Amino acid sequence: MGRLRKIVRIDRDKCDGCGLCVMACAEGALQIVDGKAQLVGEVYCDGLGACLGECPQGAITVEEREAEAFNEAAVQEHLEAHRPYPMPSPQPAPVPSFGGCPGAMARTIKREAPAASSRSGVGAPSQSALANWPVQLHLVPVQAPYLRGARLLIAADCVPVALADFHRELLDGRTLVIGCPKLDDVEAYAGKLAELFRLNDVASIDVAYMEVPCCSGLVRLVRAALAGSGKETPLHLIKIGIGGDVLERTSAVAPRA
Repeated sequence: MGRLRKIVRIDRDKCDGCGLCVMACAEGALQIVDGKAQLVGEVYCDGLGACLGECPQGAITVEEREAEAFNEAAVQEHLEAHRPYPMPSPQPAPVPSFGGCPGAMARTIKREAPAASSRSGVGAPSQSALANWPVQLHLVPVQAPYLRGARLLIAADCVPVALADFHRELLDGRTLVIGCPKLDDVEAYAGKLAELFRLNDVASIDVAYMEVPCCSGLVRLVRAALAGSGKETPLHLIKIGIGGDVLERTSAVAPRA
């Protein structure tokens, strides 16, 4: 029999399987099972609720009920058993990977510079300038190694589709994060971006957004997050037209909290 204590509860109807809570749980108590977050063992959950603020759908709460006692020794065994990488010594420990979906594991993409002859000419193949993965804001870990000191490009989802030369004109040399201020959870984005700015000493922020009115919400979101982070990072705004043109480039003053 368990004892009465606090433990997380997941509303499967609300959960969309984004996996952010999996990253937030240092004890490995949560995993994505059949597309939904699931508590895989009561003994692994300390009931403190570090995962609550990472859920954009509000699917996680802390309830008080009978449950097995939290067991630190069991947590260590569980983490070692499910560790997706070896633990070399005395080399520095690798950055933990994203435990919910292997395809969303944080990684830096390194490319060789193309030969001079391949950079021009009719029909010459172009090379992607993407240097990081994942790029969707819901999935980007706030302490992904590629964020430290990054020249960050925050782009609305539609920008890479509208701007034909997106990779060369905006992305080259930058770390990319994308999101939609109309369809996504803006409140969750604001909190996550503020934490991202606070933890990583981002060198600069470029915000690329579409000319449609709803997309200006991305600019407001980044401004609010920057103010909340307490940072004074250089901020540049790039407005993209539906026709695929760069309509406006401005340097903005970072707002103070």
